[in-house]
Amino acid sequence: MILDGNDPSAIAAAARALRGGALLGLPTETVYGLAADASSDAAVAQIFAAKGRPSDHPLIVHVADASGITHFAREVPAFAQALVDAFWPGPLTLILPRLSGVATAATGGQDSVGLRCPAHPVAHAVLQACAAPGDGPEFGGPPVWGLAAPSANRFGRVSPTTALHVQDELGEALLVLDGGPCGVGIESTIVDCTRGVPVLLRPGAITRTQIAAACGIEPLSKEELPALTPRASGTLEAHYAPNAKVRLMDAKALQTGLDLLGAEAAHLAVYARAPLRSASPQVLLRRMPDDAEATAQQLFAALRSFDDAGARLIWIETPPDTPDWEGVRDRLQRAAAA
Repeated sequence: MILDGNDPSAIAAAARALRGGALLGLPTETVYGLAADASSDAAVAQIFAAKGRPSDHPLIVHVADASGITHFAREVPAFAQALVDAFWPGPLTLILPRLSGVATAATGGQDSVGLRCPAHPVAHAVLQACAAPGDGPEFGGPPVWGLAAPSANRFGRVSPTTALHVQDELGEALLVLDGGPCGVGIESTIVDCTRGVPVLLRPGAITRTQIAAACGIEPLSKEELPALTPRASGTLEAHYAPNAKVRLMDAKALQTGLDLLGAEAAHLAVYARAPLRSASPQVLLRRMPDDAEATAQQLFAALRSFDDAGARLIWIETPPDTPDWEGVRDRLQRAAAA
């Protein structure tokens, strides 16, 4: 069931459901999440079951504001606090040392926790309503200080960026708040803050350059500091995959392939910045935006549309090897590896 996320009564209904231990399709600025009370192991177990996600693969916990950190993390290094001050609310997840006995299931049993404060107004309203004082029928249960909310899709598949995507993935029985299309379109940047220096575990809209400028330390890659790397959402080699097989190629290889297939080509979609031609009317050609931000915003919706059109193979022009394209490049490489 999809409700208007701008309707206060829908926000109240969503908060009651979450405080009562139910699941919710929640819009954020990155992608739509499948949310549950992060402190309830039973509620979190429903997320793993609905997604078909391994229970040791940790979930990101969303909080209403920076004060929510104290409910889940035992310390915040100075450089991590600088990142909070610079980018929250926004598409940045910080991995911090976890408080003992808190959000055990949501963190996959690790002694660290991923925390994010989303910028989407609907998500913020839900988080505030969940944390409101009171424990009566009108509230649905005790206050909820944070929501575990991985992307609202089957594990390993394309993340949803609209309410209808969530419903198509997980069924009409799930309560979903409609907050419109996601503005960022790919998942948050994840920075590990548990080992004394910032370590970039997953690129996103917030770049390495921005991280360094905000905290004064150049973030390392996980390959530069591989020991004791915490497990984190969306970092498996194969992920974010449509049903069709994804292949990355440069523009010259794309055009060569289309020329070789000729007029008989079918069940093929091509997503590229370069202007391409095909002799087959059955080939679906879609222009990729020239800038990374616009591409990220539409990427997952484009992949879903290719599946819906019956494509069995998706050829995609390899993104530029520049910092602003790192998040898009990461998602496409993982989709191609599936």
